[in-house]
Amino acid sequence: MGLYTSLVSSLLFPLHERLKKHDSVSVRRQMEESQWWNKGRLDALRVERLRALLTNVGKNVPFYRKLFSEIGFHPAAVSTLDDLRRLPLLTKSVIKANTEAMKHAESRGLSRFNTGGSSGEPLIFYIGKERVSHDVAAKWRATRWWDVDIGDIEIVVWGSPIELGAQDRVRQVRDRLFRTQLIPAFEMSEQKLDQFVATIRSLRPKMLFGYPSALKHIALHAERKGIAMGDLGVKVAFVTSERLYDDQRETISRIFQCKVANGYGGRDAGFIAHECPSGSMHITAEDIIVEIVNEAGEVQPAGVSGEIVVTHLSTGDFPFIRYRTGDIGVLGTEQCSCGRGLPLLQEIQGRSTDFVIAVDGTVMHGLSLIYILRDLAGVKSFKVIQESRQFTRVMLVTNAEFQAPMVEQIITGFRQRLGSSVDVKVEIVDAIPAERSGKFRYIVSHAAQQTLT
Repeated sequence: MGLYTSLVSSLLFPLHERLKKHDSVSVRRQMEESQWWNKGRLDALRVERLRALLTNVGKNVPFYRKLFSEIGFHPAAVSTLDDLRRLPLLTKSVIKANTEAMKHAESRGLSRFNTGGSSGEPLIFYIGKERVSHDVAAKWRATRWWDVDIGDIEIVVWGSPIELGAQDRVRQVRDRLFRTQLIPAFEMSEQKLDQFVATIRSLRPKMLFGYPSALKHIALHAERKGIAMGDLGVKVAFVTSERLYDDQRETISRIFQCKVANGYGGRDAGFIAHECPSGSMHITAEDIIVEIVNEAGEVQPAGVSGEIVVTHLSTGDFPFIRYRTGDIGVLGTEQCSCGRGLPLLQEIQGRSTDFVIAVDGTVMHGLSLIYILRDLAGVKSFKVIQESRQFTRVMLVTNAEFQAPMVEQIITGFRQRLGSSVDVKVEIVDAIPAERSGKFRYIVSHAAQQTLT
């Protein structure tokens, strides 16, 4: 660790967190010890924290006080993680209908947040200082797994209005002190991409952070321009907020000559899991309980695919208890070779809207359609929008290599998977806009959203 990085990590950032009344430093230290505990010891901690959370919200959060009374639930009697199953699943619509009743009676200084609505259902919610402290600590711990730290030069490619709207003077000074440079992911024009590549080359960051689609786009632009990016000393690219595809990992790693570390979480559900250098996605077990449920809401065993349901143990101010994320995943059955006792997310298959529904009701991953497009010459970028089981739109950005007969090839391939009666419309466009958040989604299925959520 360099001298300046050490100064930031051990002095400036801890001071920053203390001034904001965050306990991130002490929480991170505790997490760096508990990550090596065995399953029995970790589960004992989680049960203790779960019981404390449920006791707290049962007394002080109107929504849960009423719910516990109606179903005869007694938090003090919680003795295993399975006791959670006695509580109903929490959905965005329930939170929307009970937002004020979800707040802790003694909460002060809650921060208002919202999800971008990529699932089709935006959500307004609130976060307290305890939750922030624990999420910062979890991310910080995972960052240090890769031999980088706060204070190392970092490029952040992001599109959230929260971050982009917070670039006031204080934020700019803080970012300069911590050596973090924010690049807006909203616009990826040739001119902007030239600027992004120049910025990355001039700063020579130790780490990158951002959407995998955006980092891949920047990397390929540099490659097309003949600009080397593998000599900058980038150690790791942290990617999050979108599904990471194998081709994205390969492209980012090859062009930047760095490792790629996948992260999974959200503003609503918290910092759920992060990839370690051994290649496993470790759940932030000290704070997060992950359940996998089927369409009927029944908990599934490890190794079986289903919707990811999250209980965040540091959300007493505005509880997220058995919260349906809308994401599809699989819990792991083994321990990672790195030696950490943290449980694993074996697979994150994407949002329910990353899946498509055939006419006959068959559910399949959007990759089944992506593969048809990915191998076609002349297709620069694409987006598939399944409006209904009977109608799918395909947006393509093409170059001179794309031939007119390929349109019929796409239609035939899609119908083979979705059904012969499906209306497939192929649209050749100049550009495909990102979502409002700056993310890019290859598959949007309104039919899957209605079926799987």
